[in-house]
Amino acid sequence: MARIIAIANQKGGVGKTTTAVNLAAALARAPRRVLLVDLDAQGNATMGSGVDKRELEASSCDVLLGERDARSTVVRTAEDFDLLPGNIDLTAAEIQLMDVDGREQKLKAALEPLRDDYDFIIIDCPPALSLLTLNALTAADSVIVPMQCEYYALEGLSALMETIDALRQRLNPALEIEGVLRTMFDVRNNLANAVSAELTEHFGDRVFRTIVPRNVRLAEAPSHGQSIVGYDRASRGGVAYLGLAGEVIRRQAARAQQHPAHPVHAAEAV
Repeated sequence: MARIIAIANQKGGVGKTTTAVNLAAALARAPRRVLLVDLDAQGNATMGSGVDKRELEASSCDVLLGERDARSTVVRTAEDFDLLPGNIDLTAAEIQLMDVDGREQKLKAALEPLRDDYDFIIIDCPPALSLLTLNALTAADSVIVPMQCEYYALEGLSALMETIDALRQRLNPALEIEGVLRTMFDVRNNLANAVSAELTEHFGDRVFRTIVPRNVRLAEAPSHGQSIVGYDRASRGGVAYLGLAGEVIRRQAARAQQHPAHPVHAAEAV
């Protein structure tokens, strides 16, 4: 059964979509069966996966509104992972869902029939604590929080943690923090190093060992409709996301050993 991981941070520009696309591609190379869900109206994860958001027959909007089932909406990407694509229609979906009973549960219900088809389902969330993000966090088993190591990012992280705690109490008591991922990291920046140390002190082993550096090749890849793994896997960005995939797989293998009734490739951890 798939582990559903939301990539969330209400602060924009921290590498959520970059992380979602590249983690999906890196996990697919492991190889694992992966579904990437684009829940952001900007549709950047869709475009970054090589799928034109302007030419979709159906999208995650139709799935949330119950007009299409998720399985018939999924498309295959050139990098061996599946995609539930998104586009600007998600803005309308959010408005239409506002008055619907159980509106926070729509994505969870839609993904449930697919869980046996995949090892991992990765959800790219919008940069806001919106109804779409609440749907992702309600459906998810855990959350990866990408963040830049800067002062204001710590304040945003505190707000997100409060939201996750509140959501645990009301909608998803099993939701875990998969990990905090340091992105766009510049080792020459003293503030970045100080914030990184503070994160490690506060979150301990929930901070991923992988650090994603600032990397030109990583920034170029989306313009080619590719992940960094497909575009230049030997680059510093490519090595980082392959390393992140390895950490995610090892954590899942450790869970499988603790709960042997639900094994997930425990013997194949990398």
